[in-house]
Amino acid sequence: MHLRIKQLASIVSLGFLLSGCADDDFFQEDARIARDAPADSVWVTAGRHYKRSWLHRFFWGDHYRELWSEPVKVPVFDMKQIQGGLTFSEKGGGYQSLSFELVDSLGRKYALRSIDKDPVEVLYDFWKSTFVTNILRDQTSAANPYGALIIPKLAEAAGVYHTNPKLYYVAKNDSSFGQYSRMAQGKLFLLEEKYKSVADRKPHMQHVAGFDDSEDVLKLRFNTNTHHFKQEAFARARLLDLLVGDWDRHKGQWDWAIVKQGPEIFFEPIPKDRDQVFLKMDDGVVPFIATSKFLARKLQTFNHKFTDVKALTINATFIDERLLNELTADDWQRIAGEVQQDVTDKVIEDAVKDLPQPIYKLIGKEITDKLKNRRDMLPEAAQEMYEILAREVTIAGSDMEEEFIVKRLDDTSTEVTINRPQSTIAPARQLYQRVFYTSETKLITLHGLAGEDTFIVEGNVNDAIPVKIYGGLGEDEITDRSTVKGRKKMTEIYDTERGNEIDFGTEAKDRTTRDVRVHAYDREGN
Repeated sequence: MHLRIKQLASIVSLGFLLSGCADDDFFQEDARIARDAPADSVWVTAGRHYKRSWLHRFFWGDHYRELWSEPVKVPVFDMKQIQGGLTFSEKGGGYQSLSFELVDSLGRKYALRSIDKDPVEVLYDFWKSTFVTNILRDQTSAANPYGALIIPKLAEAAGVYHTNPKLYYVAKNDSSFGQYSRMAQGKLFLLEEKYKSVADRKPHMQHVAGFDDSEDVLKLRFNTNTHHFKQEAFARARLLDLLVGDWDRHKGQWDWAIVKQGPEIFFEPIPKDRDQVFLKMDDGVVPFIATSKFLARKLQTFNHKFTDVKALTINATFIDERLLNELTADDWQRIAGEVQQDVTDKVIEDAVKDLPQPIYKLIGKEITDKLKNRRDMLPEAAQEMYEILAREVTIAGSDMEEEFIVKRLDDTSTEVTINRPQSTIAPARQLYQRVFYTSETKLITLHGLAGEDTFIVEGNVNDAIPVKIYGGLGEDEITDRSTVKGRKKMTEIYDTERGNEIDFGTEAKDRTTRDVRVHAYDREGN
């Protein structure tokens, strides 16, 4: 590994020196007026500075440089006229994009985010004054600057909530952003809805009681067992991510619609920030090497085929593992089949035509063909994603009381069920049920979290999936009355030594301790 890194560093340095990527000529103005146009619109380029010499492109890739430097006609941003009149609320806190929050007269919120990015803030301070900063800036050209415009029609057809981004150019004399006006002037932006309050509901969202971000809904889910994620809806959204090659789907890239059904509260996913779709990263000497499985694997090029499904899930590992642990292989195939059927050729063709016309002429057919081909292969990609998630599965309860039942059904399968007893706030309910297979799953981990939980493991078999039980805070009752042939114990019980009632039977390994850190579980990915 050290040898590979040294070799890559040598190539990076050589490419940097030969291509002449220098500080003073790189980061130019994001958008430039290209020729005369009516007063309410202009012809601009998203990033003329990405147009580089053949030698630079040999080392660093052609990427989408042609799109970044192609003039497109866009409306001029007029805060007093758009959406019936907008007011500036606050500057956003993004690390790479320049963003602002705006509000209309009805209290609906919008995000205005720059098309071009400056990734310097993601670097450690040591690297910020070095050539690495310019390399990262230059590699922004691997992103399709207009890709987000294609998503709404695809998402609508697939049954996934979405925003509706629109292109705008902020004039060089626009002063409507107050003290931040100079930062916005002369740049190309996407304006899209935000989902923060009831005021932001669309007409088809009348069943939605409100909205929240990932950290807050994860906290609610693990605090009380009356809160649930709609896992099939999330799987549908994740398959759309695979379709468009969106590799950057960490927890911060989601908002959640809150739906109340009696005492139960459900969370429906709303994807946002579609700035990493249709990536082109596999051209150029350095990017080709850097995106290997041993280095920046997650930066996968949008091709006709799914070349590496695992790479497209790396950034979303935390949230995928918590929000997709109920679904079976049959569930994944059914959902993939539905998306495949709903995203028709015409849907794809119409969606791609939402690109600016000059951009469509350059790349419209290529993206259309790739989307159709990936759509046709979606069931295979769904199966691969299922297999990735099925290898090691973690299932958590909540801070309330639950009953966990593990049944070793036979040598090939194990069933996990979680039940909620009746309480003063909600009736009894089965919270979870799934059968796991030894051919797919190598470990099942259960977390009781807080509350007085009950765990029961049963079944007499020759082979089984190993199970780890973390009782969590509270006085837990854990019983293993299963048997598995062989000397290795297939159940491990983790809890504190005192305050619990544990029957290890003949199959469970005692992992109890005095250290309260045994209760730890990462609820929010902090």
